[in-house]
Amino acid sequence: MTEAFIYDAVRTPRGRGKPDGALHEVSTLGLAVSALTSLRERSLPDPSVVEDVILGCVDPVGEAGGNIGRAAALAAGYGDKVPGLQINRFCASGLDAVNFAAAQVISGQQHVAVAGGVEAMSRLGIGASGGAWPVDPSIAVPSYFMPQGVSADLIATKYGFSREACDAYAVESQKRAARAWDEGRFNKSIAPVKDCNGIALLDRDEHMRPSADMQSLGALKPSFQMMGEQGGFDAVAIQAHPEIERVNHVHHAGNSSGVVDGASAVLIGNKDAAAMLGCKPRGKIRAFANIGSEPALMLTGPVDVTHKLFARSGLSFKDIDLIEINEAFAAVVLRYLQAFDLDPEKVNPNGGAIAMGHPLGATGAMILGAALDELERTDKTLALVTLCIGAGMGTATVIERV
Repeated sequence: MTEAFIYDAVRTPRGRGKPDGALHEVSTLGLAVSALTSLRERSLPDPSVVEDVILGCVDPVGEAGGNIGRAAALAAGYGDKVPGLQINRFCASGLDAVNFAAAQVISGQQHVAVAGGVEAMSRLGIGASGGAWPVDPSIAVPSYFMPQGVSADLIATKYGFSREACDAYAVESQKRAARAWDEGRFNKSIAPVKDCNGIALLDRDEHMRPSADMQSLGALKPSFQMMGEQGGFDAVAIQAHPEIERVNHVHHAGNSSGVVDGASAVLIGNKDAAAMLGCKPRGKIRAFANIGSEPALMLTGPVDVTHKLFARSGLSFKDIDLIEINEAFAAVVLRYLQAFDLDPEKVNPNGGAIAMGHPLGATGAMILGAALDELERTDKTLALVTLCIGAGMGTATVIERV
């Protein structure tokens, strides 16, 4: 057994996931190649030393299908001897790609691997790849299937998070993200996306709304009330949790994660890889875990997987300096804070997906890179990175700055 070190981490800026977004003209392959090329130019003088490229992608169909990991490795100039892999654990795909790569290194089967993810959400809409869970009654009925937004509203109702509390969290995310950009906290990791002429299409997260306040968010209508009430999913929620008399619909576009395009790449290797790469490691993977959680609540997996990870690793929140939890919906983070009685200042200090967006397959590796940058900026040691996952799961990873 050996240790898995993080040698570098890059990400593209997040482009608005709409036809008028800055990255809409860039294909899924193009986004992945942008991140992989930036990583190669920064930290891979000889990309042939890479023994696998693992990319998360949640909707691997059409242009994103057919093993985007292999296609991107070839197109990014890694050479035809470097294999590629596409994985899908929904929103945790990018983080699990890192964990898969780390496991290969820890087991001694690989010396160097690249992991990350990609999602072009302006080109392939959420759910483009379909799936059995929403449409097959044999699984949808017994597992209380409902859309994620209704599940988020169920969490808010069950655990007592008001519309005002969710909006206040969203405003804070916007403020933190704006401050982080203004202070250059993301400069180390951002790899601008360029066109065929080398002109930058986007060099800054496009989804942010730093002027958002309680008044502007208060004017937005709940996004999931109609599908809950008229679509029958509120009844499903109450059937799964009969202690709830009715679902309080509190989430909307302003306190939920933004739909965006983006890609990420993380360079993982063992200790001996330093000589091959010509650089020192920046961090290492200390522990990681996955877990299944209740499908109806769906998005409480970060709480469950954190318990599992701590029990397995011997760590606790006393050891953790920084927490990055994906802001799929405001209630997801509020429940995590509530469950562990955490100091909000230690959680997502530079904002999250509510402000900057959530490119599904890429986000996990993005926030791991953000955590590493923040550990270095603040001279701290350990960070915990976690995401909630569709169908009720959770993934978490602890990294250490070195």
